[in-house]
Amino acid sequence: MVHETKRVVVITGGSRGIGRCMGLRFSEPDTEIYFNHYDPDDDAANETIGLLADAGCNASGYRVNVASPSDVDAFFKKIVDEAGRIDILVNNAGITMDAVLVRMKEAAWDRVIDINLKGAFLCMQAAAKVMMKQRSGCIINIASVVGAMGNAGQANYVASKAGLIGLTKTAAKELASRGIRVNAIAPGFIDTEMTAGIPEKVKTAMVEQIPFKKMGQPEDVAGAAAFLASEEASYVTGQVIHVNGGMYM
Repeated sequence: MVHETKRVVVITGGSRGIGRCMGLRFSEPDTEIYFNHYDPDDDAANETIGLLADAGCNASGYRVNVASPSDVDAFFKKIVDEAGRIDILVNNAGITMDAVLVRMKEAAWDRVIDINLKGAFLCMQAAAKVMMKQRSGCIINIASVVGAMGNAGQANYVASKAGLIGLTKTAAKELASRGIRVNAIAPGFIDTEMTAGIPEKVKTAMVEQIPFKKMGQPEDVAGAAAFLASEEASYVTGQVIHVNGGMYM
């Protein structure tokens, strides 16, 4: 059954943090939101579904390994079978497995590249095929400030995010003729569960590098995504919007 919705939004890594905040920002009664996650259980996903329902939005969450072609194919097939279209894709799923270059295990390199870069590629490919038939669509990739400036101890994560920026620009060139816009957001130091585990000493030193002298909030990133997905950004493609408080200029 095809739902009569104004727009269909797909968010990867949408059960918590920036992904959950994106869902809340996009939630409207005439919007259908599909998100995936790879948490060990569905607790956070169910909480997110409840929050989106409270915001008046119909939402569904699924456990998906974005690095698995079969998982990704099944996820997008379900969306198209139910909703009939995809208007916005936000590639937000990402992990870190930090170590200095000379001590980084090959498994840690492969895992981070698989989730952060290959996962985005697979989801973009699946969504783009649907959007090309519609001759419309918007893809937003969540990169990182470190993908532009580098960061010691994060060779795998930095490489994945720098690669995602390059992938964004290439996809923007390839898909523009079909009315599809592709942009990236590069968040800086954002207050999420991913950054919560950083030792206070390191956190203080990082905040000192930011002209605003404070961490960003998930809402700051979601606001940039809302702009990129809106009609106000209809002539914006292939760009990287830096949301970092001036940490990198």
